[in-house]
Amino acid sequence: MSTLAMLRALQSEDARVAAAVRRCLPAIARTIEAIVPRYAAGGRLIYVGAGTSGRLGALDAAEIPPTFGVEQGRVVAVIAGGEKALTQAVEGAEDDAAAARRDLAKLNLQRRDTVVGIAASGRTPYTVAAVRAAVRRGCLTVAIANVKGSVLAASAKHAIEPLTGAEAIAGSTRLKAGTAQKMVLNLISTGLMVRQGRIVDNLMIHVQATNAKLRARAERILTTAAGWRGSGGLAKARRALRESGGDLPRALAAARQP
Repeated sequence: MSTLAMLRALQSEDARVAAAVRRCLPAIARTIEAIVPRYAAGGRLIYVGAGTSGRLGALDAAEIPPTFGVEQGRVVAVIAGGEKALTQAVEGAEDDAAAARRDLAKLNLQRRDTVVGIAASGRTPYTVAAVRAAVRRGCLTVAIANVKGSVLAASAKHAIEPLTGAEAIAGSTRLKAGTAQKMVLNLISTGLMVRQGRIVDNLMIHVQATNAKLRARAERILTTAAGWRGSGGLAKARRALRESGGDLPRALAAARQP
C-alpha cells in the first residue's frame, strides 16, 4: 500500500467506531443514572484497566478535576503495574489477579463507590479480579468491553459493549477498541458531571483557571453566562474574577444578582 492508501484503510475502520458507541447509548445512560446517586452521596468513580485501557482510564480521571472543578480523589484510576505502566509496558501485570485485589484493597472501597473495569477482550485477569473485588465490597460495578458476553461483563452490574470488530492491524486494540473506550469514558464522566450540576447550559462554569489559557477561558465563560458584551464585558469579567479570588461559580453568582 501507498502511505495514503494505508491511512484510508485505517481511517475507514475508525469511522465505524462512533456507530458502535451510538448503539450503546441506552446502556451508557442506565449506567450514568445508576452512578449519580452514589456519587452525589460522596462516592468515587474508579476506573480499572491494564495497558491501553488502563491508560485511557487514567487520562479521563486526570482531566475531570480541572475541567469540572471536582476535588482530587473523586475520580480515580487504577492501572495494572502501577504508575510505571502509564508510560511503558509492565510485563505480566495484566495477568496478576492478586495484584488487582491488593490495589483495590488500598482504596478502602465503600458501597457508594463505582468501579468501572475496562478491557477490550473482556477477559483481562487483572480487570476481572478488580471488578469481582468491588462486587464483594458492595460497590456498583460497570464493565466496558469490545466483545459480547464477556467474563468481565458477566462479573459487573452494568455492561457497555461497543462492538468495534476486528482491527485493521490484527489484535491491535489500541486502535478501534481504544477509541471506543475513550468515547465511552467521555460520555460517562461528562454525563455524570452534567447531572451533578457542574455545567450551566453548555459552559464549564467550574473550570479551574490554573494557567493563562484557562483564565482567558474563564473570562469568556463569564461574559457569555452573564450576558456581558464587548471590551466592557471582558473588563467586568476580569474584575469579577479578581474579586471572587478566581472562583468562577462565585463570580457568576455575583454577576447574576440584581
